[in-house]
Amino acid sequence: MADGAVLELEFPADLPAREIRLYVPAGGVTAATPLLVALDGQRMPDWQLGEALGALARAGECVAPLVVAIPSSAERVEEYGMAERLDYAGRGRKAATFQRFVLERVLPAVRARHGLAAAPERTGIFGASLGGLAAFDLAWRHPEVFGVVGIFSGSLWWRGEDGDAAVQQSSRLMHAQVQATKVRPTLRCWFQAGTADETDDRDGNGVIDAIQDTTELIDELAARGFRRDSDVVYREVIGGEHNERTWAQVLPEFLRWALPRR
Repeated sequence: MADGAVLELEFPADLPAREIRLYVPAGGVTAATPLLVALDGQRMPDWQLGEALGALARAGECVAPLVVAIPSSAERVEEYGMAERLDYAGRGRKAATFQRFVLERVLPAVRARHGLAAAPERTGIFGASLGGLAAFDLAWRHPEVFGVVGIFSGSLWWRGEDGDAAVQQSSRLMHAQVQATKVRPTLRCWFQAGTADETDDRDGNGVIDAIQDTTELIDELAARGFRRDSDVVYREVIGGEHNERTWAQVLPEFLRWALPRR
């Protein structure tokens, strides 16, 4: 990373071994430096994160952030679920534990090491697929920590029951969680889906599930006062697939939108 440094974050021996990497801007870190958490952090080289950050910094388009890249474990499907609801197959059992790890251990350690202020408006999280689901769940449940979230090809199909199309549609758990939330969190949300993310179309309406699940969650957010193209942005990639190549293509757009100008 020519425009900064990549460091490793070390934890006491009582914590699970994870090679957490910090993308530190070349200009250094101040208390006001934005902080972004990247889930599936071991894949950030495939996302070309370092290159995207360097290009944005050279262009002066936004304040260079410190990025905390947290790798997924062998139990990814258990950690990258929803903290309060298992899916129909009982997956997501370690989601609450993982979220506590991020909130209570990783973020405090990073802030202490670099003197960062705990400012939600300058703190974000992003991820793809199950990582997108986990990122949204963390941000939605903890707006006192995160003010920005990026969901790339999010696994928003996560449902409590399996069955026919109507059952699958009505039991989507993230949609239900948003519906049940009584107080609208202060949160900015950036969603992406690709037209070639998948081929499944459970209700046969001609729209693949990845897009329908995303746009219908955005509808739920809009019904709760989130402003389209402001609080919530949706980027549909024509021909976009469920892979790092597509996510790398749109990552600079997310960063420009997510990061402060000064």
